[in-house]
Amino acid sequence: MTAAPDSVQSAFDCAFTGMRQVRESFTAQLTPHEVGVITNVATGVARVSGLPGAGFEELLAFPGGVFGIAFNVDEDEIGVVLLGDYADLHAGDTVERTRRVVDVVVGDGLLGRVIDPLGRPLDGNGPVLSRQRLPAERPAAPIMDRAPVTVPLQTGVTVIDALIPIGRGQRELILGDRRTGKTAIAIDTIVNQRGKNVVCVYCAIGQRGSAVAKVVATLREQGAMEYTVVVVAEGSDAPGIAYIAPYVATSVAEYFMQAGRDVLIVYDDLTQHAQAYRELSLLLRRPPGREAFPGDIFYIHSRLLERATHLRAELGGGSLTALPIIETEAQDIAAYIPTNLISITDGQIYLSPALFELGILPAVDAGKSVSRVGGKAQRAAYRAAAGDLKLAYAQFEELETFARFGARLDDNTRKTIEHGRRIRACFKQPECASVSVPAQISILLALTAQLFDGVPLDRVAEAGQALREAAAHLAGDVCARFESAAQLSDGDREMVIQMARQSLAAFQPAAAGKT
Repeated sequence: MTAAPDSVQSAFDCAFTGMRQVRESFTAQLTPHEVGVITNVATGVARVSGLPGAGFEELLAFPGGVFGIAFNVDEDEIGVVLLGDYADLHAGDTVERTRRVVDVVVGDGLLGRVIDPLGRPLDGNGPVLSRQRLPAERPAAPIMDRAPVTVPLQTGVTVIDALIPIGRGQRELILGDRRTGKTAIAIDTIVNQRGKNVVCVYCAIGQRGSAVAKVVATLREQGAMEYTVVVVAEGSDAPGIAYIAPYVATSVAEYFMQAGRDVLIVYDDLTQHAQAYRELSLLLRRPPGREAFPGDIFYIHSRLLERATHLRAELGGGSLTALPIIETEAQDIAAYIPTNLISITDGQIYLSPALFELGILPAVDAGKSVSRVGGKAQRAAYRAAAGDLKLAYAQFEELETFARFGARLDDNTRKTIEHGRRIRACFKQPECASVSVPAQISILLALTAQLFDGVPLDRVAEAGQALREAAAHLAGDVCARFESAAQLSDGDREMVIQMARQSLAAFQPAAAGKT
């Protein structure tokens, strides 16, 4: 049925009338839009004029999808740290404000992923699926929101768990010369968190791509990537990327901490971070200070590491444990950056190149290493087993140095040295070979009872392995008491020592002679 011409005409008239009314009522709204101009581009930095409303650390947008951070906000121009490839930027290019700061995507979707500090995936597994973002720079938790550090973070490395305990919420520095095993200890600690409900964040700063790929491959082989996030700023990236990397990684970790979870973050390493900041500061004409570092180098690391803490139960009870790594030169721990970080952190693990060259791995120097949280973050069973061991090991290290001069030694001194050598041999441990809590306590009790003293030095490693295997068959209730905060009972101690005596009997010289 065809519509009447009058009705069609009236429909058109009604539509055109409505369109005319909307057009007449519309008023164009003008939005102010600040646009600046690049005046100069240098290595990793740029100078911009014409953005009077830009604030400190605001993110600025450059042509080609490159971003930058307003670093020096001067009266006439802005010094900008560039966060990307700046080869195609030239003087005269336009710059726009974003009216936001650097932020990063956070959430459970990051677990198992490898990203750069701008949140872009580097593992080829597609974009990160999450709706929440957090700014890279965030204030640390107020002191009233913090709880004491009392729960241990087991590294699986016997010498650390026994002599230099780390608590959840602590900041423990790892330092030593180049290639002494610093990263290996951090990776072993991440691997040991499997099944312990601890989220791990590994932040690579200024590392070679091949080194980062090796770390990621190790974490995948050990099944650790399923609870780990890797944030990578390669050495070939712009220095601004290396500068923001640890702050971005900390925001990723803080998301899980605020959700009530325990988190471990590794900064590998802050020496590269300090050097990137020094480079940016000198390029932006900030006044140099000691070793050409700017005066606020202490502040950039302190505000980073202060974010590691243990929150009160009312706030979820989550914790963020930080393991910053720095590299010393010629064993100089009194240099500017090492002394800064030693004063910021709650202790340090020092790796000695002399021990490394002797094949004593991990090359932890117990004399220069310390945990300022100490026994408060250590299980009672460890305190009972390792209390006398620290003194015996310290005495051995002093006497060993004295004995190298060829002096005549009395029987007690010789016995102390032999006992110390067996302690050190038991502390040797290959990479990615975490030792469980029952096995560690069994070894420590056997050392305290001097059960290893009758074992030939060249068989101590074999004897230790036999003892660890025997400890795996301990009763479940005994292992539970090791894990609890209760004191180590005399009965448990005697049972473990008896088990150790039986395990080590086959390695005694008398037993070897009978066989």
